[in-house]
This record gives sequence, structure tokens and C-alpha cells, in this order.
Amino acid sequence: MKAIKNYISPEKPQKQKGKKTKTSVPSSAPVASGAASSEAYTGIGRISEEQSGPDPINTDAANASSSAGPLSAGRHVSLPPSGVATPHSATGFATPRNQSRPVTMSRMSSVSLSMADVKADITVTHLYQNQLRMMYTGDNEDHTGEGIVLKKARGQYVCQPPSLAGIPGGFYEQIMLMNVACGMTVNTRWVHTLISLIKSRYEVVDSIPVRENMQLQVLSSIKDLPHCQKHHFGAFILEPPMLVVWDDEADNILKRVHEIEENIMNLVWKENDEEEESNDGDNEVDLEAAGPEKREIPLTRAWVVSLALCLAITCMALGWRHLALEIMLDSNYKRLLLLLAFPPQMFISMFFFLAIIGNIFQMVGPVSSVTENSKFFSGKAPPRLNRFTSTLPHVTIQMPVYKEGLNAVIKPTIHSIKAAISSYEMQGGTANIFINDDGMQLISAEQARARQEFYEEHNIGWVARPKHNPKPADGEKGFVRKGKFKKASNMNYALWTSNCVEEKLQGIARHDKWTQKDEDAAYSRALEEVIAESNGDTWAAGDIRMGDYILIIDSDTRVPKDCLLDSVSEMEQSPEVAIIQHTSGVMVVSDSFFEYAVTWFTNMIYTAITTSVSGGDICPFVGHNAFLRWSAIQDAVSYVDEDDGHTKYWSESHVSEDFDMAIRLQSAGYVLRFAAYSEREFQEGVSLTVYDELARWEKYAYGCNELLFHPIHQWWYKGPFAPMFMRFLFSNVYFYQKVGIMAYIGTYYAIGVAWILSLMNYFLTGWFFGHLDKYYIDSFAIYLSIIVVFPALGNVALAVLRYRIGEQGLIYSLWENLKWMPVFTIFLGGISLHVCKAIMCHFFYIDIQWGATSKEVENVNFLEEVPRILKHFFGTFLFCIACTVLIICAYHVFPYMWQIRTFASIYPLCSVIVSHFCLPVLLNPALMKFTF
Repeated sequence: MKAIKNYISPEKPQKQKGKKTKTSVPSSAPVASGAASSEAYTGIGRISEEQSGPDPINTDAANASSSAGPLSAGRHVSLPPSGVATPHSATGFATPRNQSRPVTMSRMSSVSLSMADVKADITVTHLYQNQLRMMYTGDNEDHTGEGIVLKKARGQYVCQPPSLAGIPGGFYEQIMLMNVACGMTVNTRWVHTLISLIKSRYEVVDSIPVRENMQLQVLSSIKDLPHCQKHHFGAFILEPPMLVVWDDEADNILKRVHEIEENIMNLVWKENDEEEESNDGDNEVDLEAAGPEKREIPLTRAWVVSLALCLAITCMALGWRHLALEIMLDSNYKRLLLLLAFPPQMFISMFFFLAIIGNIFQMVGPVSSVTENSKFFSGKAPPRLNRFTSTLPHVTIQMPVYKEGLNAVIKPTIHSIKAAISSYEMQGGTANIFINDDGMQLISAEQARARQEFYEEHNIGWVARPKHNPKPADGEKGFVRKGKFKKASNMNYALWTSNCVEEKLQGIARHDKWTQKDEDAAYSRALEEVIAESNGDTWAAGDIRMGDYILIIDSDTRVPKDCLLDSVSEMEQSPEVAIIQHTSGVMVVSDSFFEYAVTWFTNMIYTAITTSVSGGDICPFVGHNAFLRWSAIQDAVSYVDEDDGHTKYWSESHVSEDFDMAIRLQSAGYVLRFAAYSEREFQEGVSLTVYDELARWEKYAYGCNELLFHPIHQWWYKGPFAPMFMRFLFSNVYFYQKVGIMAYIGTYYAIGVAWILSLMNYFLTGWFFGHLDKYYIDSFAIYLSIIVVFPALGNVALAVLRYRIGEQGLIYSLWENLKWMPVFTIFLGGISLHVCKAIMCHFFYIDIQWGATSKEVENVNFLEEVPRILKHFFGTFLFCIACTVLIICAYHVFPYMWQIRTFASIYPLCSVIVSHFCLPVLLNPALMKFTF
């Protein structure tokens, strides 16, 4: 047990840095709540009774009720602030509950209630039998104080053996105060041996190593359980000596016990302890001793853009050569007006030339940069912070949600987050979950109650704003949820509420004997005041204070189990970095071919981003799976909204609020960095239906246009270009990076005008074939070049690239690319009308709205899907029918001199028609299954 003995031997005092304060508060407003608990911890150890006084909430207080206005705030104690603008928790371990809502359950029949009782009894008995079978109980025959406690419903628990419930202040009562789903005692000989070793030391031991640099907490008494670090999911108890383990899922608790036991045994029996400790030490860093890592900017991307520009200008110059030769022949200088087409021509075709050069570099260019670190890219994880030389920063996981299903979407994401928090807390850090719930005040009371109880059980802080009601009727309150896509205003409202609490807390004078109990009470009062001042508009509960760093995720995200420490270590070592955007994989939730197709496309995009940014390109910020520096957000992008006077951070006037955030941060001198060392363990949901994917492309197109241009009716007094575009042009972003971004934006305009140019080309080449200027290139020639560059060369280059960087095998990657090529040939060819519609809506100031992306699979049969398609794609089908009639009439019906029978004229327009017609039909799994 060398590693454990070394750990619990005398250590040098832990160096503390200025720590911000953070508290938490419970469930909220319209529904009141019952049991209480709190924390009294800081850093990685527990504050002693002598320091903090008696328990801030005792058993009697826990069972008492209070009615403090619309929200009865709970208490979460922490140290006084150290003068930092936005304090964060010294703890973040649990969210206490001290609320006025009695224990309530949704109405159910006596039969269903009886079945719930039977299920709970059978489960707890089964777990207890397994506990006895695996000899997790002590040697005494009656096993006093040991057993299993299972949560049956809100505030209702069952246990085995039944005698547990009769022990005052015992295991059963402590598990109830913790409000966890299931708890279990482990009282084996190795546990006794380990606890005896801990007791033999003169020093106080707060935690012991269980795996690598992870520690499991040690508590002096079982009565300390309600105040422990709940995300450890376990604790060694000195009196009575035992290991207590808990979990959110009853069927997972035995697995968790086995994991703890196996980790400790591996640690005990591991050979070459000295070598292991030396290696571990090499991967940890003391920020005061280590200098900043020197990160250069690779020039690969600069070469790609430079060569693409040369190729583009050369191709354009060939057209200018034709103009010069024609002017020499007929002296018609009017042809020079065609040069006016150069800027838009360059804008929409630059991505094409970038693709050509980029594909060549993917096959034969340098790729070693994907495993290296540079200014804008991290291919390998940073040295980790050392918990014994510096206090790990607090992390807030911010998750905006809407009307997603609690069981199908939100719960799995929360369980994934809690696993990551558990790892981080066992490594010495602290974290809290902050949900911005935009659906809480819109869904039914029963659904809202279920959400609140779930948030309370899992120690989640949340804020919910009123529903959108811009034109209130008599007796109603008006409220405007700004923006066409409400995510930005939702997050702004939640952050404003958090800041209001912080402002009240910072106005409190703290005396020398200020305790966590005092801080807890102050936080409760501050939150209650904020709720009261909103006149019932704001619902909030739990820990809503912000930490040093924010991990922003979507509601359908999976995060790696051990991701927080690496990212905050990199942030601490690189103070110039404002955002670390992680590469993401895809979380597939159905067997739909369309979801698999979008999965392939998403993976392709992230592969392209990885190679591009590692070669020196700018890091994109996609709005989720990213770590944000809270101080940078406050410093560089905050603004005061003139309409309501609130301080806000996310742009509510842009659909692409993430791009706006990125430009403002970079203009302020901050760096955005793309991290690939997580190896796509971050997972995101993708579009499940063609409707959602189409809406996503429309939003991107609309967002690009609003970033570049004002609506046309504003041009006469504001000018054509939007302030964001001008800020971007004159920002400190490198020139070649600006060219790459503009080329990307240009793709949406190229797609949007495809149907217009194809229709125009149909008439020009059909009626004026042979009379057109040589400067003009017909659509058929462009179509052939696109086929060669994208489906042909692009898929081969992608397969070779994935093979070269070790992502996939060459043959498998090539087959996968070819397999999905028909799907995206139809999709990209069939979205031109829709992308054009989105751009025109912004240009002509036409209102267009998009709902939240569906996160759950819908079971829709053929007969239900047909009217749905007709409703969404009526205009598309009308366009397809009209163009088909036009082609038939121009071929057979029109007068001979007006007939169009040239294949090169007809084919491009036919391609547009077929793609637009097939998009909602062939790419619709609900239709293709032909189920009734």
C-alpha cells in the first residue's frame, strides 16, 4: 500500500490562491419544496466544526418548512469573496434544499402506486441480496447500520434491512438528506484496513488516492454525508468505519462499488510506484514554475489560400484575355462592363478554388500538425494542473434547453455531465450545472414539476424566463423574447439573473468571523430579492453563480468523463485564450439512413476543420462543446441593451450569435483555439429529419447575410455593409484567414443563386447559342467542373487524408464517402431555393422564424407524412412543376425559332428540378419506409 501510505504521510501545506465565493439555491417559484441540506466545504477538504460552527442545517431544520415568497432559497455556504468581480464557489459540491414546497407527487391510480411500491421493494431486496452475496457487510451478524437505501419517490425511501430506518441519525436518514437515488454501505476487511491506516496518522486526511490523480473523500462521521462532495459518489467514513457509495441509478451502484474496489486494489498492487509517481508528476504543472508554452503559427493554410488566390485570378484573367481579344477585333468597349461581375464572381467561386488546392494538400501536403500544438490548435493535451500547488478553478456547465423531453434528452445529458464533474471533483476541482430553461414556463404544470424535481435531485441551478408575449391582452404581462433564434436571449436572461445575485452579494460587508453559514444566508436572501424584484417573471433555483470558466453545451450532448481538467489547465496556462472549441463526434439516436448521412457529413466537416486549423487557419466557434473564459466574456463582449438596460453578452440581433461572439473576442485581442485531443468524445446530436437539416442551412444562410449586409431598405442611410462585416475586415485576423472565412460564406450565396443562374442559362444558351460573349461560361461546363472537384477529387482526397492521419482505413473511408455521395448530391442540389429564400427574407426584411431542432425521434407513418411534405414544400413542388412544363413546352410546343433542344441547356435546369423534387421525397425516411 505504498502509494496510499505516501499520500497520507505529512504533506506540505496546500497553496491557496484567491478564491471566489459561490453559493447555491434550490428549486423555485410556482412549486414549493421539502427537505434540506447544505455544504460546508472549501478546496478539497471539509471545514471543521471549530471553523464553521455547528452544522448550518441540522435534522430539525431539514424537516422544517419555510415560505419565503415565490422562491424559498436554499443555502450553500462558501468563503467570503476576495474582490473578484464574479465570485465562484469554493465548493460546488451539492445544491442544498430548504424550501417551502411540501413533498408532492403527480396523481396516479392506486394500482400504479402499488406497482411503484412493489418495484421499489423488489429492487432494494435484490440489491441487498447481492450486497450479502458479495460480502460487502461487516463480520457482525446483525449488520447494524449497514444496508441499502433506495429512493422510491420524492421524499420517500425504502431500505434493507428495515431496521436501518429506526436508527436516529444513521445511514438511512443521511441518504434521505443527501436526496440521492440509491445508497449502499461497504464494510469489508480491506475497507477496515484502509480506515485503520488513516486513523493512525496524526494529520487530518481529507481524501485518499484511488486512481491516477483522482482522490476519494474521507469523512469523520456518517453525519457529514449531507455536506460531502456528492459528485464523488462515494466516501470513506471514519466513524463508524465503512465505505458509503451512492448513485443516480440503482442498477449501477454495484458496478460503482466494484469500480472503486478494483481501482484501489490496482493502486495497492501496482509495481514500480516510484516510476509511476515520477511519470504522473511529469504530466502536472506548477503555473508559477512553468513558463508559457511557445506556440507557432503553421503556414500550411497560408500556402493553400495563396495558391488558391493565384489559381482564381489566373482563371479570371483568362476571361479578361477574351475580352481584350474581342475589343481588338471590333473596338466595342462596352464589353468592359463585364468586369463589374468580377467581385461577386470571385466571392462565390473562391471556395471552389480553395477546394482544389486543399484537396491536393490533403493528399500530399504536411499533416503532422494535427498531433501538435500551435497558436490556434491543440493536438495534444496540456500538462495538468497540480492540485497541491494551486487551487483548481471552478467550472460552470451552461446548458440552454427548451421543450426537449426530460427522460429522452435532458436526463442522459445530465448523467454525462455529472460523470465529468465527478472526475473533476475527485481531481480537486469544483463545478456546477447551470440550465437556462426556456421551456419551463411554457410546458404543462406537471412537466414543469417533473423538471424542477429532477433539477433539485441532481443539484442543478436553473433560470426560466416568461413566455414570449409581445402584445399582451388585458390583465396579461407583456414580455419579448428577442431574436429570431431565441438561444442568445435565453442565455442573456439567465446570465443577467446570475449577475443580479452577484451584485447584491458584493454589496454585503463581511466581518472577520464571516462563516459559510453567513454566506449561505446572504445568498438565500440575495436570490429571494432578485426573484421578488422580478414580480414573478423570473423562476430560478439552485446554484446559478458563474465560475471562472464556462463549458457551454447543447441539451443533446455527451461529454467525455475526464474533460474538465485538461481544458481548464490549458486555459490557466494560456491567459490569452478566450475560447477552446472542442472537436465533436456524433451521437446517433435512431436507425434512420438520413441521420447516418448527416453523421457522415458532420464528421467530414470536423475532419476538414481539424486539418485546416492545425495548418494555421482561424478557429471556428460553433456555439457548443466549447470552454469560455468568463472574465474575457465580461471584458470584451458585454454591452448594455438600450431597450431594457440589462447587461448582455450574446448578440440578440444576429442568428449567428456564435460568429458574432468570436469576432468581438478576436477584435479585443483574444485567441480562439481548436482542441482535438478529446478525440471526438464530445458528442452532439444531428438533424433527425430533412426538415431540421434544411432549417439549419436556412439559418446559416440568413446569419451570413445579416453579418455582411443591412436589409436593402436601410442602404440609403446605413450603407449596404453591416457593422459586423466592417469590424471583421479591419480586425486583427490574418488576411489569409479572412479570405478563408469569406470563401466559406460565399458558398451559401453560390448555392442560393444556383437555381437562378441555371434558369437564366437555360434561356441564354438555348436562344442565343453561338452569340454569347466568350467571357460567359455556360452552366453545363461549370456543372462538370463541380463534379470533378467535389464528388470525385474531394472524396478521394478525404479518404487519403483520413488514412494519413490514422482516422480510418483507406478502402473503408473511400467506400463510406462514395456510399453517401448520392444523398448529398440530392441534398445540396435541392436546397438552392430554400437558401435563396432565407437570404431574400433578410434583404427585404421579411419575417422568418425557426423552431428548436428536434432532439427526439418521431414515429410518423406514410399517410401522416404526405400532408406534412405538401405543407412544407408546396412552393418547391410548384417550382418543379412549372419548370418541367416549361422544358416540355420549349422542346415541343414553342415556335421552332423559340424552341430549346440543346442538351447543354436543358441538363443543368433538369438537375435543379430533380434535386428539389427528390429532396423532400427520397431523403425522407418516414416516406421511404412506406408504413401505415
